[in-house]
Amino acid sequence: MLLSDRAYLIIPLLQGYEWFDEGLQRSLRAREWPALTRPESMIMIHVLLEMTKPSEIARSLGLTRQAVHRTLGNICEKGLFEMKPDPEDGRGSVIELTEQGKAMRQDAQHIVNLMFAELRYRLGEDKIAALAEVLSMDWGPIPSFGLNDRRLT
Repeated sequence: MLLSDRAYLIIPLLQGYEWFDEGLQRSLRAREWPALTRPESMIMIHVLLEMTKPSEIARSLGLTRQAVHRTLGNICEKGLFEMKPDPEDGRGSVIELTEQGKAMRQDAQHIVNLMFAELRYRLGEDKIAALAEVLSMDWGPIPSFGLNDRRLT
């Protein structure tokens, strides 16, 4: 099979994510924001999606809570997050953006808008609109195929 085969859709999806993430990280560094690793960037995205409990982020990313806490510690050291006691669960904690984190988020949102504008210029508005429509659709429940599942449609 060729990599261009539709069965490998995961590859261009990953490449698209990496294109955005790398462009965002380069632009943030050019604006003198702290550099983020890919795991830090993924956690930042989850927090911006209002997922503020480390256990939720760990579950969503398929990581251990320890790995997420380690990465969160790095982000806190960069001055972007604060860990606060969870008001709903005294044993847990929640993540809050610091003032610096809020300013970085605002800058990042502006950069992402610029990147979308660049992509529209490069690929065309119609293709970007179609891509956004398909990616925003409800794909239904996540499937799981066993050894006996052989049907291809």
